[in-house]
Amino acid sequence: MLLVGRDDEQGVIARLLEGVRDHGGALVVVGEPGVGKSALLTAAAEMAAERDLLVLRTASVQSEMNLPFAALHQLLRPVLRHAEKLPAPQRDAIQAAFAMTESSVPDLFLIALAALELLSEVAGSSPVVLIADDAQWLDRSSADVLTFVARRVEWDPIVVLAAVRDGHDGPLVAAGLPELRLGGLVDRAARDLLAARFPVLAPAVRERLLAEAEGNPLALLELPTALSPGVRGGEAALPRHLPLTVRLERAFAARAADLPAATRALLLVAAADDSGVLDEIMAAAEAVAGARVEDLDPALRAGLIELEGPVARFRHPLVRSAVYQAATIAERHAAHAALAEVLAGDADRRVWHRAAAAVGRDAAVAAELEEAVDRARRRGDLVTAVAGYERAAALASDPRRRGVLLLRAAEVASELGRSEMVRRLLQEADGLELGPRERARSLWLSDAFQGGSAQDPAPVHALVETATAMTAEGDSDLALSLLSAAARRCYWGDLSGPRAAGVLDAADRAGAAPDDPRLLFIQAMAAPLERGAVVLGQLARLDLPDDLRALQLLAAAATNVGAFDQAFSLYGAAAARLRDQGRLGVLARILSIQSWSAILVADFPVALTSAEEGARLAAETAQPLWQMQAWTAQATIAALRGDHAAAEDLAARIEHATLPLGAASNLALVQYARAMSALGRGRHDEAYDQLRRVYEPGDPAHHQLFVAFDIGDLAEAAAHSGHLDEARSLLSRVASAAGQTPSPWLHATLRYARAVLADDENAEAAFRDAADGQDMARWPFLQARLQLAFGEWLRRQRRTAESRVPLRAARDAFDALGATPWGERARQELRAAGETSRRRAVGTVDVLTTQELQIVQLAAAGLSNREIGRRLYLSHRTVESHLYRAFPKLGITSRAQLPGLPANGMQVPG
Repeated sequence: MLLVGRDDEQGVIARLLEGVRDHGGALVVVGEPGVGKSALLTAAAEMAAERDLLVLRTASVQSEMNLPFAALHQLLRPVLRHAEKLPAPQRDAIQAAFAMTESSVPDLFLIALAALELLSEVAGSSPVVLIADDAQWLDRSSADVLTFVARRVEWDPIVVLAAVRDGHDGPLVAAGLPELRLGGLVDRAARDLLAARFPVLAPAVRERLLAEAEGNPLALLELPTALSPGVRGGEAALPRHLPLTVRLERAFAARAADLPAATRALLLVAAADDSGVLDEIMAAAEAVAGARVEDLDPALRAGLIELEGPVARFRHPLVRSAVYQAATIAERHAAHAALAEVLAGDADRRVWHRAAAAVGRDAAVAAELEEAVDRARRRGDLVTAVAGYERAAALASDPRRRGVLLLRAAEVASELGRSEMVRRLLQEADGLELGPRERARSLWLSDAFQGGSAQDPAPVHALVETATAMTAEGDSDLALSLLSAAARRCYWGDLSGPRAAGVLDAADRAGAAPDDPRLLFIQAMAAPLERGAVVLGQLARLDLPDDLRALQLLAAAATNVGAFDQAFSLYGAAAARLRDQGRLGVLARILSIQSWSAILVADFPVALTSAEEGARLAAETAQPLWQMQAWTAQATIAALRGDHAAAEDLAARIEHATLPLGAASNLALVQYARAMSALGRGRHDEAYDQLRRVYEPGDPAHHQLFVAFDIGDLAEAAAHSGHLDEARSLLSRVASAAGQTPSPWLHATLRYARAVLADDENAEAAFRDAADGQDMARWPFLQARLQLAFGEWLRRQRRTAESRVPLRAARDAFDALGATPWGERARQELRAAGETSRRRAVGTVDVLTTQELQIVQLAAAGLSNREIGRRLYLSHRTVESHLYRAFPKLGITSRAQLPGLPANGMQVPG
């Protein structure tokens, strides 16, 4: 296809297609209406066909945005027969999405993985090019799946090309994929195109058209058509200036207005239709205006519509919008009503047309639409669900029912993270006749999106007061939901004291069983020290629950009471189940928190991979707060490994984003990461200054839980920076608080703090007491730091020979863990004690990327490439490519050698 003035753009796509047999890629073409996006994609399809590549195309229209997976089905329909080759869970997922089975539809990301594996399977025979035109109108489910695929085709012979209209957001635009911005044609190309199609134009008219079109190819081709011969010849005045899109729509509308009445009616039905299926359009148009097939001919001759087999398509989306906007309201309602009758056998499509045809309130249509929206929600199309509930609310005749439907819409919008949408829907719902329970649900939903500082106690009071009322009404489930939100606020904003006490009192009266995971979560979030003994006692007696939500709540509770090893196991179990279900949004949160448990139990490879994957998935699922949580773990891991620049860069980014929110817990973690960076380099003054902020009431980073949990780190910094008296005073306060809880981490770090702050007369006994403590072995990194501190103390006491034993143990432990700066500190101490050490052996964490490390660990555990791909939501070809690059770095040549690597995954054979 010859495109005027688009050589450079075609060259970009040609290079992408030329390399597809070696690696995949994605490209989003962005531009204004009529600038030539569709023409460029058509040219791309022709280039792909010339290279014997398989082309799969979908072109969306605005009316299809309410049909979940409609565009994806159109895209994959030619290759669906290959779904039989997929593993059963993926095959079932994609068939359920397309209503090919009666199975319930799984989470969207399981469907996305199935689509990726299906395409990867097909691409094994021939590279695949996916083309999505007018992608701004993809139904949200299809857009999310296509974005998921586009992010993951780097190592598959797959290219994704999508065109998006300028000014529209959406998953493909937000994903950060490579973009090709299509502007207007340069002056020479614009003149050539206009001269080729309209050689006879008055010079003044030609110049005016060139100025009006601004290089837009569609405008150059269509605006002259809308002019009368007199105007084109220069005998009559040109119309007044209008915005380009309006001018184009008017040009198309004027062309349609000259057509016979039956043809106009047929075009309107096609514009209102969501499939383009000619039989449907003709049946509805016959009912509206007695139209017949021959009535299509005038529209075809006018270039407004095209036939592709049994499908009728408008030449350009602006033709569709022009035809629809030019019709009267009565004409539009009639078209939708006729389509609803034709689609009597398709409940979902039928009801949307019934809703479009409805005038005023219609309780029957509202109820039918609600049922269809419930189905869309189960299919994972949350955007359609929001729009559907809102439309059903507009049709419902009972004000209270309208409020319930608007709350449902707000609940789904909250799942999408659309804060402005949630606020708008809740504001509209709150103006209706809501009952007490609905108002309580409104408060619960609004809490996460009302903005303001996390330090503000007023929302906690409102949540507790409403929860108390719900308990009195007998709705303990809603009461516990409200109190969970209040407890979470207490944690994020460090709202200790009376506010937390109020949350606990209300929770005690809510009627939950003592081992109810919700109650344990509330207690651990609102009062982790005061209720630590209660929570730990219940955790010790509980078996691993089957309920995934309960598992997450228990893991969070274990984290806050300092049972990080137990939390690590619970989060791991939760993550495995979430992977199986394809719930990547929740998985992002779990991984972000699990990474912190992994840091404290010193499983640094898991900490590294969990934090990286958590941050990546949080970005993909639009959860910026959880991405920042993962960043705090990444900053700490970078500090422990000696990448101090990366640690500070991440810390600064988190601080900049978190300070306005007043999220004290995140800010406290930032200070911890900075302190670990300073301690690793022996900069004790700097470390003390960073940690002291956590202990300073009024500082944004002050947090009572971290005052307790960070005491060992503060003590080490203080012991080497002249702050002994101050640190000992703080230690006494923490020790008093620790008397309320048997928290394993807290008591281990307290013993460490006592040892490093002890005077010389009592130090040895304190070190030996800490080393002999039953909990110290649970924390390998803390144990190694204790050995280092003991060795340092022994050397200062001139007991040089004795100091070498704990210093060697510390060095070896730090080396095994990959804590490079700490290992160097131990080596320096050993040199001062008269003993030299070999350099630390290079580890897998040093030579592999984070994703390579994760894949190598799973391969070493015996998982196949397909099994790893299913676990990590990657194609099996991507897994294979990562292993191919990892083997030379590890000094091995085959998969069979992977189990021979050290269990902790840190050392490379050599």
